[in-house]
Amino acid sequence: MISKKIQVETMDELIKIFGPFDENIKCICTAFDVKVVVQDGQSSLMGEESNVDLAMRVVDKLKNFIYNGDNIDIGRVNYLCDCAKADKLEEIDQLLNDVVAITSRGKPIKSKTVGQKKYVDLMKKNTITFGVGPAGTGKTYLAVALAVNAFKAKQVEKIILTRPAVEAGEKLGFLPGDLQEKVNPYLRPLYDALQEMLGIETYSKMMERGTIEIAPLAYMRGRTLNNAYVILDEAQNTTKEQIKMFLTRLGEGSRMVITGDLTQVDLPRGHTSGLRHAIKILKDIEDIGIIKLSERDVVRHPLVQKIVKAYQSEDK
Repeated sequence: MISKKIQVETMDELIKIFGPFDENIKCICTAFDVKVVVQDGQSSLMGEESNVDLAMRVVDKLKNFIYNGDNIDIGRVNYLCDCAKADKLEEIDQLLNDVVAITSRGKPIKSKTVGQKKYVDLMKKNTITFGVGPAGTGKTYLAVALAVNAFKAKQVEKIILTRPAVEAGEKLGFLPGDLQEKVNPYLRPLYDALQEMLGIETYSKMMERGTIEIAPLAYMRGRTLNNAYVILDEAQNTTKEQIKMFLTRLGEGSRMVITGDLTQVDLPRGHTSGLRHAIKILKDIEDIGIIKLSERDVVRHPLVQKIVKAYQSEDK
């Protein structure tokens, strides 16, 4: 058994490392089977030497994020612990200065995992990108961030967001209003991400001018989408015919991002997911990027990661 002191410059730094109600340090202690010892006002980690070394490496990475002005939350701590166990902690350094976008309130949006950074790099590089992974991996949010970046840089003239209006157990017919009002609940995550990036006022003006278009996938039929950043969300609920229709809408000066979670297909029994089929037949085509994010890229509460992992194990 050995102990190593947690070296900090200020008490505020220590408070950030420990987290609200000490949840960050508890996560580290549980992950590496170590414990915190406080003596003479100095905090130390105690346990088997190899475990303490790993735990201290995680603490050091947390300090790097704090010095960089990043927020530390339990999701990030959990991810760092996983990386330490897999001996991939050094890969984290590439995330420190990787600013994807700036929100309307001046908050920098950054990739929180190495998988997310690879996803962002693919979207920047390719005309068409497929981002596949479980809930909470930032697939839609990061795609919207890059779409707003492209619009602000005048690389595109329009942002188009769409998703199939497939029911996850509910019936559209029982919802009030016309078709647009009926599908609005399905498009809510897209509205929310855009409003955060642009601010309510700018978002509303762009919607009024038609610079932002949010519509069900069926509205894409027969169109050619030029000079636009087009995002198809929840693509696991498209049929082979629908996703083919969507991909062939691509026009000059446009980019497309297709996101989905193949573990949450709501299509009627017997229907093959168009997303699964598209990834299979398009994987070797140049200028089409495909990335499969995993439960390690989940940046919501650590319980979400555990839930995703449990369902994946059940499916297997």
